[in-house]
Amino acid sequence: MAYDEDLEALNAETPADPRDPGQVFIPADSVYRWDAVGAHRETFAGLPVADPDEIDHHHIPDPARFAWPLYGGGAAFTDELRDLLGRVDGSQIRALVVAGENLSNAPEVLAAHAHRLPRLRSLFLGFVEPEQWEISWIQQGDITPILEAFPRLERLDVRGSEGLLLRPVRHEHLTVLRFETGGLPGHVVRALSTCELPALEHVELWLGVPTYGGDTTVADLEGILSGTGLPALRRLGLRDSEIQDEVAAAVATAPVVARLEALSLSMGMLSDTGAEALLDGQPLTHLRHLDLHHHYLSEGMAARIRSNLPGVDVDLSEPQPRYERYVAVSE
Repeated sequence: MAYDEDLEALNAETPADPRDPGQVFIPADSVYRWDAVGAHRETFAGLPVADPDEIDHHHIPDPARFAWPLYGGGAAFTDELRDLLGRVDGSQIRALVVAGENLSNAPEVLAAHAHRLPRLRSLFLGFVEPEQWEISWIQQGDITPILEAFPRLERLDVRGSEGLLLRPVRHEHLTVLRFETGGLPGHVVRALSTCELPALEHVELWLGVPTYGGDTTVADLEGILSGTGLPALRRLGLRDSEIQDEVAAAVATAPVVARLEALSLSMGMLSDTGAEALLDGQPLTHLRHLDLHHHYLSEGMAARIRSNLPGVDVDLSEPQPRYERYVAVSE
């Protein structure tokens, strides 16, 4: 973000950024190309990410107008958070982004200071630039304390899965949950399947590959695909997997699909086999958007999908060569 030297302008109304509303499927470029539309570099949750070094500390702008950055990492993270709350009125902060290679203690530290962040609505754990750390290097911890300590949280983005844990929990207000990983552990998906999240509208899982911890199976997805515990779900992304054909076959008969408005099976190794299962399954004509980009479909199959779903916005971009198969995001 370019900061105006006029501090009154910093206090002005900042409209939500339409590129990052939390209600669209994030492209793989958000990991590898920070200049890409939709990337999480300058905005998060529709707010510009503050650069504390460029803000006059004697005249802090309205904290609610920015997403505030923190740097995670061991014991220093507590001091980092205290420093921010010493300079900025935490009672007005609505969004935080946490960078750093080791965020294992970040949820506990944030939870311990929840009373000072009563308006926090959006949180990104793993706000990490790829030129510094690969997605597979980011160390997470148990994110359950975040959901327990912030009952009004509406959006949670998690990048990286090393050490990631989740326990079954009920949360009344979370509407967007996104896991961006090169390998999402099956135990996290199974825990999510047993959570009760009555307000959740958007779920996005980058399943990844076994090499980087992505051992999720189709069976692990059953709770999500049934829709149990997720009555408000409208946008579902099961992406970036080597087992994309199996996922597509499960989606073809999943009860939750009938109430979706957007579905993403992109970024993985989807072939004609998985696409055939989708076409042979339940109707998808009610969808507004079907995202299949980065795929291994033949031209004939791509044409069939378009023909069978004439009223659906279908993304079949980034067809991949068949001689070598890979997911969009792994290491």
